[in-house]
Amino acid sequence: MALLMTAALAVPGERDRLNACKALVERAGQPQPSGAPAPENAELQKCRQIIKEWTLRDSRMSVDENGQPMK
Repeated sequence: MALLMTAALAVPGERDRLNACKALVERAGQPQPSGAPAPENAELQKCRQIIKEWTLRDSRMSVDENGQPMK
């Protein structure tokens, strides 16, 4: 039981990572001001994969993140 709780605590902020990836992908689609570094392609691909996995996972869930039934 303690191992399971430790594993759950080892991955804090998954939703934060998803939100950061969404912001990164959104910024990548907009024109970059001169002098601003563009996100690297590998980083964008990883973020797109994270977003895809969350979308697939959310589509299989019957409750939202607050435990309320999906409508």
